[in-house]
Amino acid sequence: MGVTIDWTRIDQVFDTARARGAAVLLETEGNQMLAALGFALPQSVFVRGAQDMVRDPEGARETGLSGDRVVVKVISPEILHKSDVGGVKIVPNEARAIAAAIRDMEEQFAGQAVVGYTINEFIAYDRALGHELLLGLRWTEDFGPVVTFGPGGIYTEFLASNFKVGCDVAIFSPDVEDEARIEEAIDRVAVMSLVTGRLRGQPAKIQASAVVPAISRFMALARRSMPDPIAECEINPLVVTTHGLVALDILVKLATGRGDPAARPHARPVDKLKHLLEPSSAAIIGVSEKLNPGHIILNNLIREGFDRARISVIKPGSDAIEGCRCYPDVTSLPGRVDMLVLAVSAAQAPEVVAEVIEQRKAESLVVIPGGLEEKKGTEHLTSRMRQALARARESEWRGPLINGGNCLGIRSLPGHYDTMFIPEHKMPVPGGPMSPVAFISQSGAFAISRMSKLPLNPKYAITLGNQMDLTIGDYLTYLKDDRDIRVFAVYVEGFAPLDGRQFLTAADEIVSSGRTVILYRAGRTAAGAQASASHTASIAGDYAVTRALAESAGVVVAETLQDYEDLIKLFAWLGDKAVGGWRLGAISNAGFECVAIADNLGRFDLPTFDEMTTARLESIFKSARIDSVVDVHNPLDLTPMAGDAPYEDVVRAVLYASNIDAAIVGCVPLTPAMNTLPAGPGHREDLSQDDSFASRLVRLKAATIKPWVAVVDAGKVYDPLVAMLEARQVPTFREADRALRLFNVFCAAQLNRACARST
Repeated sequence: MGVTIDWTRIDQVFDTARARGAAVLLETEGNQMLAALGFALPQSVFVRGAQDMVRDPEGARETGLSGDRVVVKVISPEILHKSDVGGVKIVPNEARAIAAAIRDMEEQFAGQAVVGYTINEFIAYDRALGHELLLGLRWTEDFGPVVTFGPGGIYTEFLASNFKVGCDVAIFSPDVEDEARIEEAIDRVAVMSLVTGRLRGQPAKIQASAVVPAISRFMALARRSMPDPIAECEINPLVVTTHGLVALDILVKLATGRGDPAARPHARPVDKLKHLLEPSSAAIIGVSEKLNPGHIILNNLIREGFDRARISVIKPGSDAIEGCRCYPDVTSLPGRVDMLVLAVSAAQAPEVVAEVIEQRKAESLVVIPGGLEEKKGTEHLTSRMRQALARARESEWRGPLINGGNCLGIRSLPGHYDTMFIPEHKMPVPGGPMSPVAFISQSGAFAISRMSKLPLNPKYAITLGNQMDLTIGDYLTYLKDDRDIRVFAVYVEGFAPLDGRQFLTAADEIVSSGRTVILYRAGRTAAGAQASASHTASIAGDYAVTRALAESAGVVVAETLQDYEDLIKLFAWLGDKAVGGWRLGAISNAGFECVAIADNLGRFDLPTFDEMTTARLESIFKSARIDSVVDVHNPLDLTPMAGDAPYEDVVRAVLYASNIDAAIVGCVPLTPAMNTLPAGPGHREDLSQDDSFASRLVRLKAATIKPWVAVVDAGKVYDPLVAMLEARQVPTFREADRALRLFNVFCAAQLNRACARST
């Protein structure tokens, strides 16, 4: 960083504040901390009051400050935003004027806990947008400390209230200090373009690289001082001057003896997840003779191929159900099972869980019922369960892992089981080969809704419910080493305390290995930010923090539920394709679609085809007798006259072009020249035939190494065409603009990953 941090001096500041029981640092103390961190500050003089300015009847005390003006500030632990209430005045650098300003403040703030006043060097700087910055530090329950950089001064509140939260902010985790990544993130903050000389005719006032040391120093402060003694901290404004960055104001809120508010009491033995995901034995409690959820789960295990001889049913009064042996109670189980599924009522569940733990009857539990901890008044039901788990975690056994409660549980192809108690006639079981996908979802309903829509057969579909024990981060940490999984599709409503940190660490490893994590973060309100005394949370709410930190780890963040589904298909089906750059080949048979493609390129460009490809395309047009109406250009408009065979030949030629990296293949399928309908009365088409448009595209998908997507912009009658393409893993969209927007996301992630691996 080039600056040595004086931690001894910083500790002394905090010790002094603690000794008087302070909730905030005085600004004078905050400035001492900043000086010890290596920040540039205005020169300053402290006085108790106006009387300190006068030394004798003939003259006034000199400040010793340069310049014709000074800034007078009130110093009080009760006045956090001084400029909002008249606690900051700019006056001539003359003793009588300074004394008069202080007397005005003494009168204004009479009765408040005023410690004194500071007389500060006036720092000249441009007050235009971009010259006042904010550097903030706050604690988040998900990720621990985060550092925030964005616009400061009056623009902080303006941008926060008029634009999307987090739209012009760079957010960093102190856990990942990468100078190149920091500089890249700073450079993306829009207001930085105003002071770095990127606007035409504007000289550079500062470079992004000059801001990196300030952020690095705040990261070091966060690692050493959060969540105790610092609860929240911000410099606002941090101004851009001709001599560099200068901190003009500092707010530091102190922790109130809370220690680490997000610490989880006992580490989970995540290595035991093999027992849960690939159990060799299972037990179920809550199975009725009728088709209740427990019975459906039992049938699902049998359907998935779990050996009946290795399934135990805890049910008094029965010898066997569905060919599986029954036992009257938990105590009667002959040994410890790998997995025990609880499908009983919420009132019964805590006692059963406690009994299972105390008798060491299971290595893992899937707790289906809800209401165990999220509902008020259930604390007495869960205390024994929690105590039993805590004792077990401290033993050599380390206790069981618990998935849930309030969940649908897990569907595991390697484990040959499915605890999701949805009847098969309501949600048909996915078929076909295993997809290289793991769903990890807090919500069971969300998971099964996606599974019912996506033509995938994921290796794992895991629903966690309220994460009373196992967390999103636990599963990602364990599964990151499973190379059969190329896409980790994660849905989160709220991370368990500090689990966001674990999620980021695991996600970073997954992305570094060339695979993909896709995240949809629900619960995007900024309610938490409103409780803050600073501006930091208002510009970087919980969702903005999650998005920024996840993206910095290479996670693909889906903005909508539909995006989430389409991105899963893109990465699952095109993940083995080679993305070489942004040169796009575009084909359609409709002029409007060619225009739509050209209008929505994003980062793509449309190069002119090379001579060899041009000659090949001209030959195809001539053979198909469309050369009189079709010219070679990019995008290619084949017109409705092109049939299935020339369409295939054209797409193949474009994908083989040396100067094309990716392609989009649009088709408005209403033309009679193409076979795009299923067999039916009134026509001779049959898209299941080998020579149909769909069959040809499927063959091209298998035969080419470059990524491409299809677009079928037509009504419901063409749903079978789309279904056939997607059943054979051809990503297919209904509009070109949407296809290109998400194809941009896919290609950017693949290229960034390739670049990271090469360096």
